[in-house]
Amino acid sequence: MINRYELERHYGGNGLIARLDDALAKAGLAGKRLSPIDLAPLDQFHTCGLAATVELAEMAAVRSGERVIDIGSGLGGPSRYLATKYGCRVVGIDLSPTFVEVSTFLAERSGLADKVNYRCADALALPFEDRHFELAWTQHVAMNIANRTRLYREVHRVLRPGGRFAIYDIVAGETEPMIFPVPWSRGPATSFLLTPASMRVALEQQGFRIAAWSDHSDAAVAWFDQQRKTRPATSPQPTLGLHLAMGPDFPAMAANHERNLRERRIGLTQAVVERP
Repeated sequence: MINRYELERHYGGNGLIARLDDALAKAGLAGKRLSPIDLAPLDQFHTCGLAATVELAEMAAVRSGERVIDIGSGLGGPSRYLATKYGCRVVGIDLSPTFVEVSTFLAERSGLADKVNYRCADALALPFEDRHFELAWTQHVAMNIANRTRLYREVHRVLRPGGRFAIYDIVAGETEPMIFPVPWSRGPATSFLLTPASMRVALEQQGFRIAAWSDHSDAAVAWFDQQRKTRPATSPQPTLGLHLAMGPDFPAMAANHERNLRERRIGLTQAVVERP
């Protein structure tokens, strides 16, 4: 089962809205209607940032007005992008009350409160009726979930026939062991990686059909290289960034994440699967 206490301790934090409000003001965004580009350094909580969200949406062929569930919605960046770009109506669920509170705050600041909403919920027991959504979405979430069978069964249940499940996940690599801490876990107790082959089998066993599947590990390494060129290690910490949510040890987590990718201790898989 998911250790809620450990995950909330890892991802949560007191006073996050106050810190974000202060950072937004320092970034010159006080009182401004916020856009996905404004918030991208903060709320695209996955490798390759906003570009990864854009690419996954294109692969999933997102259509205007679709009902979407964003599982493990974090600070809400992808959900607000889908609402802004495609006019989707998105429900984001997350185990962290802090993240749900912040996502709601940022949706209001973005003028999207009528298109996105967030709630605390467990991905293994989704509080929605059968066949409710056209699209399910998850980015860098399943690595915190041990019971993939139940996760994928729940996603299949809430999707309409013909619905798609868009996935952008960390997977197990060819080299062991993985180096901790990483952005999703401070240790192995809350990190549950599958190999790409095992993930594919788990999805197919729950009735999904593979529509698209690609390895993004090399692209992720290239992204880190580009980040280093545009922002050298000696540069001051940005005003808006994931460190606001993750705390002072986030740079060490990010460095380990990059090293794990380079040394093939982990990989990145992007996929779209369909419910027939």
